[in-house]
Amino acid sequence: MDPLVIAFGLGVGVLIGLTGIGGGSLMTPLLVIFAGVQPVVAIGTDLAYGAITKTVGGWRHFRKGTVDVGVSIWLAVGSLPGALVGVFTVDRLQESVTNFDSVLLYGIAIALLIVSVTVFFRALFLQKLVARERHTVELTRGTKVAAVAIGSVLGFILGMTSVGSGALIGLALILVFRLTPHRVVGTDVFHAALLLWVAGLASWATGNVDFVLMGNILLGSVPGVVIGTALITKVSPGALRPALGCVLLGSALGVLSKAGVEVPAPVIIGAPILMGLTAWLIVRRRAGLPALTAPAPEGSG
Repeated sequence: MDPLVIAFGLGVGVLIGLTGIGGGSLMTPLLVIFAGVQPVVAIGTDLAYGAITKTVGGWRHFRKGTVDVGVSIWLAVGSLPGALVGVFTVDRLQESVTNFDSVLLYGIAIALLIVSVTVFFRALFLQKLVARERHTVELTRGTKVAAVAIGSVLGFILGMTSVGSGALIGLALILVFRLTPHRVVGTDVFHAALLLWVAGLASWATGNVDFVLMGNILLGSVPGVVIGTALITKVSPGALRPALGCVLLGSALGVLSKAGVEVPAPVIIGAPILMGLTAWLIVRRRAGLPALTAPAPEGSG
C-alpha cells in the first residue's frame, strides 16, 4: 500500500464526482511527476483505474437522473473506436520511436495545457449560455453525426494521453449540446465510464497496466467519487472549475519540466497562482465588487 498514491486517488475521485474532470488530467501527471511511473504505464494504469472509478460515478449519476443516455451512447459510437486507435498508436510508436517517453510527455503536457485553458474558459466565460441550457437533447440526425465526430476525435486524444475524457467532452456537452450543469457532469461521467472500459482493456492487452498501482489508486478513488457525487447538489462545480484549471496548468508545466524543458520552479508555481488571481478578479468584477477593499483610515470609527 502506498499512502501517497491512495491520497492522490481520493482527491481526484472527489473531483471526478463533483465536476466530471480530474481523472487523466490530474492522475497521469501526479503518477509521472511524484511517483516516478513510466509515462506509457501511467497512461495505461490511469485508463484502467478510471474505468472502475467512473463506472461507480456514472451509476450514481444515472440513479440521480443527471445523465442524458442518448447523447452518451452516440458519443461512445465515435469515442470507443477512437480510443482503441489511440491506445494502439501509442503501443506502436513505443516500439519504433527513439526517446519515446519524452515525446509522450510532450503530448501529455500539450493536452493538459489545452484542458487547463478549456476548463478556465468554460468556468468564467460561458455564463451567457445559461439561457440556452436544456435538460434533454433531441436526437436529430445532425446531433448524432456531431456526437460521433466529436467522440472520435476526443476518444483518440484520450487513448494517446489519458487526458480529456472530463474537460473536453464536458465542453462539447456545453457548447454543442447545451445541457444544464448537473446533466453535463452526469453525462460526462457516464460516457467516460463506457469509453474508459474500452481504452483500459486495450491498455491491459498491450501490457501497459500496473495492477498493484491501480489497486492503490482505487482504494482512494472509489470512496472519493462516492463523496463527490453525494456533494454535487451542495457544492457548485462552477466554483471548483477555475481552481481545477489552475492545478491543471501547474501539472502541464511540471510535465514539460519532466520532459526536459527548462521550466523554472517559480513559473511552475507562479503561473497557476496568477491564473487563480485573474479568476478571482473576474468573479469579483462580475459580482460588482471592488477588486480590492481599501483599509479604513486610522482613527475612523
